[in-house]
Amino acid sequence: MSKFDFDLFVLGAGSGGVRAARIAAGHGARVGICEASRVGGTCVIRGCVPKKLLVYAAHFAEDFEDARGYGWDLGPAKFSWPDLIRAKDREIDRLNQVYLRLLSEAGVRLYPSHGSFIDAHQLRVGDQTVSAERILIATGGHPWVPDIAGIEHAITSDEAFHLEELPGRVAVVGGGYIACEFSGIFNGLGSQVYQLYRGDALLRGFDHDVRRVVGAEVGKKGVELMLETTVEHIRKLEHGLELVLHDGATLEVDQVMYATGRVPNVRGLGLREIGIEVRATGQIVVDECSQTNIEHIHAVGDVTSRVNLTPVAIYEGHSFADTVYGGMMRPVSHEFVPSAVFSQPPVGSVGFSEEDARIHYGAIDVYRSEFRPMKHTLSGRNEKTMMKLIVDRVSQKVIGIHIVGLDAPEIVQGYAVAVKSGLTKECFDCTMGIHPTAAEELVTMRSPVRE
Repeated sequence: MSKFDFDLFVLGAGSGGVRAARIAAGHGARVGICEASRVGGTCVIRGCVPKKLLVYAAHFAEDFEDARGYGWDLGPAKFSWPDLIRAKDREIDRLNQVYLRLLSEAGVRLYPSHGSFIDAHQLRVGDQTVSAERILIATGGHPWVPDIAGIEHAITSDEAFHLEELPGRVAVVGGGYIACEFSGIFNGLGSQVYQLYRGDALLRGFDHDVRRVVGAEVGKKGVELMLETTVEHIRKLEHGLELVLHDGATLEVDQVMYATGRVPNVRGLGLREIGIEVRATGQIVVDECSQTNIEHIHAVGDVTSRVNLTPVAIYEGHSFADTVYGGMMRPVSHEFVPSAVFSQPPVGSVGFSEEDARIHYGAIDVYRSEFRPMKHTLSGRNEKTMMKLIVDRVSQKVIGIHIVGLDAPEIVQGYAVAVKSGLTKECFDCTMGIHPTAAEELVTMRSPVRE
């Protein structure tokens, strides 16, 4: 008879925690899990899923305009923000129930409370104490905002999903995934959008051609980009908000949303008290099997120092459970993880940027194509697609693919298999394209661009 209440207890019922709990229970472990918020985590409740629904909604404005080029006369369009939010909420409620059912059917015991460490095997969960042979930390992250005067008047993406009305004028502060996505959402739904970013180009860390094209296309769509700009403080006005910028200029808006990064949810867990190694930024240090410096305590997802993407958290959670409870050795490789930015137009990317490839591989060949997608030959929209292949010159392996344009994430998901598998440029060249598609461009580019 085990001296512990559970074989495994999971802190956090987001994507990674739920997957780990379910798989471990399927291997025969006695599993408990706690969650102080709604089961489903950032992605399902306040992240990728509701965000993608709002992205779909925002696209209809252009779709209605483009339809005229194809002979459709739809008449004046009318949009209701409250109707969209109610529809979004119904879908999130449905998914939340799906996650609850998955845990129940797997035999995982759910505690709807916050959990924290008492010692290395005991946890305080709400007003109860539980013990576990192993503990998995999967508490995710939350938005970070700077400590400036008036920041209490700003919102983050968490609150943006629950606004009672669509702001007429909105400032989005930031230049990463979330900032670019919400700029496109608000702009597409009818707001006047100002995107303020301290850098000289959006999407820091992405390939320079991706950054260049996204910046140009976002500007075409009506978002006013204010690069190399920082907000000093925010003032509350009788009607709206005033942003005081670094150069003394001011900007008056109805709403300001900060998308300036996320930090791990580690406060109040008691990690340092029991000796778990944590970086200054709050990220828990783990090895390739998600193990912390304490052998029986593991961590997955955004709370760790690895790749902060939902599919990565799910993979890490699944691999942890298979390794510890399934008798398999499944370390996680974080090489060639595909990613997407659901900006407008969207971005799909896998592998090395041109800049990083030159550092890691030295001699490379770069293939790039920019063109007007076929859809817009009749719609008349002035939007470009950019596709780019990065090839290691010695091995001829394709080590990077970057796309900006219609369906970019869907295209890259398929091609990510080729990059992960180490296929060469010759493999791409001898693959027939599907015509007419944008994706065929990736197997028809023959001449590298000049250095």
